[in-house]
Amino acid sequence: MAYDLEEQEQIDAIKAWWKQNGNTVLLSVAVFVAIVAGIQGWRAYQHKQAGQAAGLYEVLQGAADSHDVNKVREAAGQLIENFPRTSYATHAALVAANANYESGDAKSAKAQLQWVLGHNESDEVRDVARLRLAGILLDEKNYGEALKQLETKHGAAFDGLYADLKGDVLLASGKESEAQASYKLALEKIDPTSAYRGLVQMKLDGLGG
Repeated sequence: MAYDLEEQEQIDAIKAWWKQNGNTVLLSVAVFVAIVAGIQGWRAYQHKQAGQAAGLYEVLQGAADSHDVNKVREAAGQLIENFPRTSYATHAALVAANANYESGDAKSAKAQLQWVLGHNESDEVRDVARLRLAGILLDEKNYGEALKQLETKHGAAFDGLYADLKGDVLLASGKESEAQASYKLALEKIDPTSAYRGLVQMKLDGLGG
């Protein structure tokens, strides 16, 4: 096919541009395709990971319900090691901490709660872990460390529970007037319709109200 002079000049210019920039264009396209493929692959990987983690968590829940501490430890360990960024790992650590403590292994329970505090981004989950850790420290008569946990900033929804446990720690350490003040604060913060208020009120009454 014959081209006139102007068309031929345009074709030659395009050829020259492609010769100079073609490799860059192809590389850019290849990179784009690789990125898209990578994103799709990552999503598929995440979906697979979530499915595997969910399956393990079901095993853990069943073991916890049947009080099979060894199986709880095994499932929780696999979740924490293989799926540490999932919420399943966090909740597995909380379940395992409870199972370990009930079986007399306070050291492992505390380690798992500390893991939650260091690896979870949810303030609410950290508040739960810190509250449980403080309870274990109270049982160990480590009052200073227990108070340190309870005096850490936490969500308003936990104010009543933190104040109540703080009252327990203060009472156990012989600080009755401070414990009384903490129980009063707990009553102010706990939902008026909650049956839990009755327990706090009993503690307060025991100190003379």
